[in-house]
Parts: sequence; C-alpha cells; structure tokens
Amino acid sequence: MSIEKKLKEKGFDLPAAPAPAGNYVPAVRTGNLLYLSGVLALKDGEISHEGPVGDKQTVESAYEAAQICTLNALANLKAAAGSFDAVKRIVFVNGYVYAVDGFAESPRVINGASDLLGELFGEKGRHARAAVAVNGLPKKSAVELQLVVELVD
Repeated sequence: MSIEKKLKEKGFDLPAAPAPAGNYVPAVRTGNLLYLSGVLALKDGEISHEGPVGDKQTVESAYEAAQICTLNALANLKAAAGSFDAVKRIVFVNGYVYAVDGFAESPRVINGASDLLGELFGEKGRHARAAVAVNGLPKKSAVELQLVVELVD
C-alpha cells in the first residue's frame, strides 16, 4: 500500500511542501543521502501547536505537533525525491521540543514522529534519532524536526 493511502487511513493528508523561511533549501542530496531541513508544526500556513511543552502544550499535544512536523518533512521528501518509492530507509530524526526548563520528556514527544514513520514505512522507517528540549523554536512552534533519508540508487 502506498504511503499516501496509509496516511489517508490514519486520517492525515500530505500537505504541500512548505517553503523555506530563510536563505536555505528544503533538501540537499549528497550521494544517496537526502538531508531535509528543519520543519515546524505548520498546518495551513499557521503554527498548529504554539508555545512550550509543560506550559502551553502537554506531552500529548506536542506528540501531535511532532506528527504534523513529520507530514511537512514527508512533503519535502516527496518534492525532493519525486516519490516515496525512492526511500530506502529513514536514517535519522533530529527532534527539538520547545519546553519549560527542566523538561525531561522530549523522547515521548518525538515518538510522535518515530511512531508515524514506523507505521508508514515499516522496518525501513526505523531510525536513529535525537530528542532535545530547547528554550525556543522559530514562530514558537512546539516542535521542529530534521530528517536524513537514504534513497535507492
């Protein structure tokens, strides 16, 4: 089953690839690796989950924010690779969580991305990752994600 059909079954729509918010490109390919720039929890051009986890956001709502970030990353992936069939495996997810001081649940938040990637891609969606709490993110987004993806030859 295609990634788009799996997304639909889960109640998600693949958004349009978000435009860069600065002087960078959404993706860079070197060899078979595709490095995807950071994406925020943007839905219909607006931040869907704004503010720090542990204050304005819960772990559960930030988990949803990580899923929205994943959808935006997948949109950039498809735009750069042409098709999800080009994905050999998701290599690495770098997750940032805008959180209150002392917040220690970043891994639970970034599970929103990891769980969705695993459900969509199966074994090739399993990846290495980092989940880091920070004192702020662009546009006060609760989450930001970066991905590294290996593409087929």
